[in-house]
Amino acid sequence: MDRQEVFRGLSGRNAPACFAPLRTPCYVVDEKRLEENGRILASVAEHTGCRILLAQKAFSNYDFYPLLAPYLAGTEASGLYEARLGAEEMPGKEVHVFCAAYREDEFGELLRYADHIVFNSVRQLKQFGTAAKESGKSIGLRINPECSTQEGHDIYDPCAKGSRLGVTREAWNREMTEELAGLLDGLHFHTLCEQGADALETTLAAVEKGFGDILPRMKWLNMGGGHHITREDYDRTLLEKLIRRAQEQWNLQVYLEPGEAVALNAGYLVTTVLDVTENGGIRTAVLDTSAACHMPDVIEMPYIPPLLNGEPGNAGENVFRLAGPTCLAGDVTGEYSLDSEPEPGDRLVFGDMAIYTTCKNNTFNGMPLPDIYGMDRNGQFRKLTGFGYADFKGRLGKKA
Repeated sequence: MDRQEVFRGLSGRNAPACFAPLRTPCYVVDEKRLEENGRILASVAEHTGCRILLAQKAFSNYDFYPLLAPYLAGTEASGLYEARLGAEEMPGKEVHVFCAAYREDEFGELLRYADHIVFNSVRQLKQFGTAAKESGKSIGLRINPECSTQEGHDIYDPCAKGSRLGVTREAWNREMTEELAGLLDGLHFHTLCEQGADALETTLAAVEKGFGDILPRMKWLNMGGGHHITREDYDRTLLEKLIRRAQEQWNLQVYLEPGEAVALNAGYLVTTVLDVTENGGIRTAVLDTSAACHMPDVIEMPYIPPLLNGEPGNAGENVFRLAGPTCLAGDVTGEYSLDSEPEPGDRLVFGDMAIYTTCKNNTFNGMPLPDIYGMDRNGQFRKLTGFGYADFKGRLGKKA
């Protein structure tokens, strides 16, 4: 990822010194970059007539929903709590929900918040579909086109062998009845992860091959997330062509539900160097932020996030491993070639930290959760929320 693009929101500012007033570790969400992303997404919707939703699983910092609402059709949820959040914090907008399996004891409450409900199996459609339909909801079924377009990340590949996500055509033929099919208003697929429009083109061909006879009976098609629409090199012309083709060919409404694209490069994680160690020729800067706790995708995916004033890798003179303070030996963000040698007290800034961070972090080892700040167009900070001992203790037992 190009460092200049990632940190463009800090151009003209004396970073990382501009973050000096903030206690670290902390997340900073860049409102200007959020708005830029919103405008790009809105232009795609305007050019094609598609509707674009915020996938809250990637970014659910609702303080920014009023800023994003003018550019989006609504929110996408993965269950009851996200559906309620979308309904409460982006009122008047659509609320779509998909869950791999709904709970019977929550489904009635879910119907209060969601407009569109997507089921993951024919069995769940049979169990809950009639109740949802009678409540006036638009009903969808997630399909699995069995077309993998990514390599090396099976954990994020819904089309991997044995995937529990989505109904294959074979399962449709085996389990679907005319009565159940009559409940459906739309189909949903989600197969991409940080990919371009070329991967969507390949996937759409597989969707047409597997479900092309069913799509003309539908009112809408949700193409899921994983589209890096706001990335600088993304082919939006191709994306718009694919959307228009689908809408015209099958006479339906297309939805997209990106998460990363909404908040791509719109956040920073500011941290302080606590110590510098050396062992076997490997120099390590120990930070007050943890990869395992504060940016878990670094461990899970894995990937190395961009760093202001540094490049991932070991090509250069000032090569340091950046690691967290927890007891986990593998709590390492990665190796970086830094512009200068780090010293205790130095501030470092990781980029692209608005997505899959605040919504996934944890308090392993009793690590405090980072405070969250907004940064406005003039570079002014406002503290949105802070965390302390009660947040750690309260999630483990009786409230203090």
